[in-house]
Amino acid sequence: MSTTMKVAIVGASGDTGQSIVNALLSSSTPKFEITALTRPQSLNKPTNLALQSRGVRIVPADLRGPIAPLITLLQDIDIVISAIHFNALADETPLADAAKAAGVKRFVQSALMIIIPPRGVVDFREKKEENLHYIQKLRLPYTYIDAGWWHQLSLPRLPSGRVDHLLPPAAQHDGFPLGRDGNVPTALADLRDVGRYVARIIADPRTLNRRVHVYNEVYTLNRVCEVVERVSGEKLERRYVSRAEARDAVDKARMRLAHSPGDTGALLAHVAAQLFYSWGIRGDNTPENAEYLGYLSGKDLYPDFEYVSFEEYIREVHRGEVEGVYQSR
Repeated sequence: MSTTMKVAIVGASGDTGQSIVNALLSSSTPKFEITALTRPQSLNKPTNLALQSRGVRIVPADLRGPIAPLITLLQDIDIVISAIHFNALADETPLADAAKAAGVKRFVQSALMIIIPPRGVVDFREKKEENLHYIQKLRLPYTYIDAGWWHQLSLPRLPSGRVDHLLPPAAQHDGFPLGRDGNVPTALADLRDVGRYVARIIADPRTLNRRVHVYNEVYTLNRVCEVVERVSGEKLERRYVSRAEARDAVDKARMRLAHSPGDTGALLAHVAAQLFYSWGIRGDNTPENAEYLGYLSGKDLYPDFEYVSFEEYIREVHRGEVEGVYQSR
């Protein structure tokens, strides 16, 4: 493959997409030419205009429209990366069809999540697995990438409220729920590093047609609290959640969603409850489980990778040097 790789990305304006774009633009070996596919009505959004000013080619694409224009857009593209929202995963099917017809060399679907069993725990994980099966049916070259639970989503609310502006709206509450006894391990990664991992993986022939797990460190939530308390000087309220309580929260969220299927708040509450049950109670999000499920390890592939540690992130928070995620949702 040439030293310049042509990448098309869907979802470039989202939090994950921005991390990937930042990493691809910063890469020197290889260099990447980036095309961002966006909905026609979003062409002139400030986020897209900002990407364009940085050298990203912005093109309108309707994933739910005729496939022929999409195939044309993907001609000469080496890699397609999907970073679309979990609620739009059905759009990956026509994107995969077009990528196959256009001769794309690698398709990276919208995985980029924690390690979750393929079925029976988190609903949207089942859709991602279904999409992977579809990609394999097409014999479209692929890489399935999962990254750790973000540092940016592991920030507890401080009693002083001085980090509230960094928290997603749903997290701006008193207390910090810890699964079981707070000692359930989970693999963490800084959002800024996720894109840097992706840039390494998509240029690596060893990862073609494989699942890859990348993360920075493994923490328990007790340890998260200890680091935050030490750096901030504030004492956190710790609310321990039993398996039964977490399971009940999932059931209640599912019932709420069933009664209001079009309610975005109900959908997000259901997803949040399922994810917490997976990583905070079951302990699914670990390197050991990833190995069991057949993932390649980013630690083995890229032992030289220099990542942002969780404590370093918290010190950046304390110094006022970071931004929040999911602020508009």
